[in-house]
Amino acid sequence: MMRAEKKYGVVTQMGNQGHSEANYFQFKAWKEAGLIKDVTAITAHMNSPRRWHGWNPPHIKHMPMGEPVPETMDWNTWLGVVQHHDYNHDYHLGQWRCWYDFGMGALGDWGAHILDTAHEFLDLGLPSEVNPLYLKDHNPFFYPMSSTILFKFPERGNMPAVDVTWYDGLDNIPSVPENYGSSEVDPNIPAVAGGKLQLMSLNPGKEIYTKTLTFKGGSHGSTLSVIPDQIAKDMNPTLPEYQKSPSNHFENFLLACQGKEKTRSPFSIAGPLSQVFCLGVLAQRLNRKLVLDRTTKEIVNDDFANQMLSGQPPRKGWEEYYNV
Repeated sequence: MMRAEKKYGVVTQMGNQGHSEANYFQFKAWKEAGLIKDVTAITAHMNSPRRWHGWNPPHIKHMPMGEPVPETMDWNTWLGVVQHHDYNHDYHLGQWRCWYDFGMGALGDWGAHILDTAHEFLDLGLPSEVNPLYLKDHNPFFYPMSSTILFKFPERGNMPAVDVTWYDGLDNIPSVPENYGSSEVDPNIPAVAGGKLQLMSLNPGKEIYTKTLTFKGGSHGSTLSVIPDQIAKDMNPTLPEYQKSPSNHFENFLLACQGKEKTRSPFSIAGPLSQVFCLGVLAQRLNRKLVLDRTTKEIVNDDFANQMLSGQPPRKGWEEYYNV
């Protein structure tokens, strides 16, 4: 998709809506002003309930059995390029997120809403190592009940190496700095699994650690704050100002189609971000550390994992969608 975007010169936009809200403009301004610098570690977390948390992994020995396809559903089109699976209600209506064969779990679902600005403005690119530190109830079919995944990014120019640690799962809440304060939730976060996001002791978000300051932030368009509060209060008069978003994510795309703006999350930016999460999901699925050569974009410590980078071939009849 990145190659096609470049070849055909089309306007593209990934649906991480917060990339057109306050967090985008604040992170950009604070980075350019030198307030966010020398980042050495980021903790990212999404510990709200997920669709598969009620399942019983030890008793699930195979993918769901086939069921009659609903009369109103075109199952062939729904499957698209994915290899054939018989219809089952546990694939449909958002349940596809649960399965390695269809979805990206909590990491792929929420990572793009939590780590997008850090990935872009800190020029993280691809990690050199992805290490699944903790996978509760790991199984071959669907995502673990809880995951802790360490992404190691090397030095980039004059920026130090960064360790990004991802936490998901109800029992896998990371520790936060002393005097952390409250955990905010962006009111613009869309409904989750058909209902309102369930507030937790630590809501979806991130902590960013630099050599001099610590920041906390939420998901989507949530802005960053300096912590603890006393340091933030002392700094408030000197914090860099940032512009208000001239257009939301959908308006930004439409205006870009008219040549009036440039999209903020085109495939050239969103693609490498997605690649990070694909590597994380691969480490989850295989339950082992992956070492990546960032130049050749190959996994150098695991031939089987490296072969999986190319993905499965498209299902018969859908090959044309893989042509650039």
